Amino acid sequence: MGVARAADEANRAKREELRLISLAANETSQPIMILDENRRIAYVNHAFSELFGYEPSEAVGRLPSEFLTSPRTDPETLRLLRQRAWGTDSFGMEILALDKRGRDIWLSSTANPIVDENGVVRNMVVILSDITENKEIDNLRCDMLEAMASGMSLPDVGDFLCRRVERMAPDILASILLVDDEKRLRPLSGPGLSDEYNAAVDGVKIGENIGTCGTAAYRGEPVLSIDIATDPRWEQFRSLALPIGLKACWSSPIVRRDGTVLGTFAFYFRENRGPGPWHHRIVDACLHLCMIAIEQSQARSRIAQLSHFDPLTGLPNRSRFQADVAQYCSDMSKGLAFLFLDVDRFRNVNEAMGHMAGDLLLIEVAERLRRICGDRETLYRLGGDEFLFILPSRNAARVTRRAEQLLAAFAEPVVITGTPLALSVSVGIGLSSAGEAFDADSLLKHAETALSQAKADGRAIYRFFGEEMNRVARDRLTLGAALKEALQRRKLELHFQPQVHTDVPELHGVEALTRWTDEALGPIPPDKFIPLAEELGLIGPLGHWALRESCRHISEWRRAGIRVPAVSVNISPLQFREPDFPSFVESVLDEFGLPPESLVLEITESVMMGGDPRVLDAVQSIGRMGVGLSMDDFGTGFSSLSNLHRLPIRELKIDRSFMQDLHQDESARALVTAVIRIGQSLGLTVVAEGVEDEIQRAILSELGCHVAQGYLFSRPLPEAEFVGWMRNRAAHWPKRCLPERDSPVESRNMTAGAGR
Repeated sequence: MGVARAADEANRAKREELRLISLAANETSQPIMILDENRRIAYVNHAFSELFGYEPSEAVGRLPSEFLTSPRTDPETLRLLRQRAWGTDSFGMEILALDKRGRDIWLSSTANPIVDENGVVRNMVVILSDITENKEIDNLRCDMLEAMASGMSLPDVGDFLCRRVERMAPDILASILLVDDEKRLRPLSGPGLSDEYNAAVDGVKIGENIGTCGTAAYRGEPVLSIDIATDPRWEQFRSLALPIGLKACWSSPIVRRDGTVLGTFAFYFRENRGPGPWHHRIVDACLHLCMIAIEQSQARSRIAQLSHFDPLTGLPNRSRFQADVAQYCSDMSKGLAFLFLDVDRFRNVNEAMGHMAGDLLLIEVAERLRRICGDRETLYRLGGDEFLFILPSRNAARVTRRAEQLLAAFAEPVVITGTPLALSVSVGIGLSSAGEAFDADSLLKHAETALSQAKADGRAIYRFFGEEMNRVARDRLTLGAALKEALQRRKLELHFQPQVHTDVPELHGVEALTRWTDEALGPIPPDKFIPLAEELGLIGPLGHWALRESCRHISEWRRAGIRVPAVSVNISPLQFREPDFPSFVESVLDEFGLPPESLVLEITESVMMGGDPRVLDAVQSIGRMGVGLSMDDFGTGFSSLSNLHRLPIRELKIDRSFMQDLHQDESARALVTAVIRIGQSLGLTVVAEGVEDEIQRAILSELGCHVAQGYLFSRPLPEAEFVGWMRNRAAHWPKRCLPERDSPVESRNMTAGAGR
């Protein structure tokens, strides 16, 4: 009896366990179906019936694929499902199914095989989850991002989103409003709303009680109006909403990452109600998508602005000019005039006062040009200090008056960082006659050529393009091509001019000067080809060449017994701004085994005192090496004596312009005396350029100037002639400056580079 009673209790416990398991399976919210060994349905729970609409009697005994597969289910997914269903491993996958009403349902399924002691699958327990809403949200995100990536405009993206959302939640109408910089509402999309309604909202200032959307935008938080008819926030707008059946509104702000409200996303209901969970899920996704779409549109606008407008002055740029050319071509009835301007000596301002001062100057130039620009005239900044002024006219007299007005606009000085600067522009004019074939590029080149002539003729003037200017432009192109070829074929050479002590006939050093003689064009003066090299981007290699050649020559002279104390090389300001220039100088000295004091680099006063940190860093680095630094043209630039003693310079060079009237002009002598006294007080060597007669040398010697350079001693000489000059004056020079043997230093072919 005891055994029977125990068995009976065990059976009751087993039945209770099965009852509880059945209860758990039936009452869980997760749809469950159990398949038999033939993969036919053996059991479904209540959640399954609620999801699909099939009673257990309608499902049991059938294959799931017979009635649950949607026509839109991916065939590859079905094939993979059939393959895995006969395996012994658990698996999960997402699949599109169909309910009894024909509605598509996205499912996440997990299948767990039940295997007997022989390893045979007897049953399959399948647990399902309805992920339709998740899939709809995911698909919405993907489709929206694809629409944005395709370049669709913001209004079209907004309409796409609203219509898509209205299909996902058929009980609502969707609306997107933007908030502009003046905090006013601007309709972006509301395809279900009337044009009259959207127009009434346009331009409304956000604030409390400005409808649901105006209030949400003002507060920066969601606002719900369950009854538009009685909500005081709708006082101004309910006459628009109620006639079209709008009874409730739920609006959420579209907020950028920094907290700025970009707009609102709203659901309108035709019943007095608020949002449900599904509405909340949709809006949560859409707010982020709206923010991305609006930011993308703003970024595109900014890019378009940057690509067509100069960020410094706000003027249309060269790219915009090219885009506008077609419009000019279509309106040629009155002809066109291109007035090409640039700021005279703008580079001096940049070099002496820094680029920030240069930017302030360009802003002032743009403002003055704007003030005189007429309604039918257009102003562009083409780059740097170049501006283009276009007016529709073939009348040369009218164009002349406008050019004179442009020049007059710069009669008053401009104050930059407390410093008044004289300001002027030069103008080149290209004029197109009415009715003739229009070529914007040619007309612009004509204006550029005329501008070059205006600058050559003295600046602060205007010039019209003519055929003679065209010839000059062609000559300039020819000269540029010849200079490039001369660099490539090593057709430049260095000449050397002695620098002599004023009180004793002793060589102080030599200055190396670059010279160029073209086979076809003849001798080309430095003041013509050096600026051209800077414009063509050749000044860097030209300067490197001059520095290497100078060091090579002084090294070979010393090996030949010719004791030249130092060689001076004029360096372009552009080279001092190169970050690796000091290391290049050091490498050249190492290459030729020269001590640093045998090299002197000359730089103009305006650049040295200009405050450019790149120049100052380079100067300090070179000074620390022991290389000499000479301030060229001292007294002609923007001196600051308070800063002069901080610079590691060795020499001051007095500009040749002070020498012309030294013996008869008291003012000139006073200026020279002042420079010499400054040099003496700072312990610097003072070198006077342009000394041509004995009277000048004697005065300089009396004033205490250390060194003179000029035609009194020698013109700049080719290498062989310089060595001959040294030999011819042997009897009058101290022994340490004489050659130690008779082997001449022959003149050599030059490698490519720069100098003065």
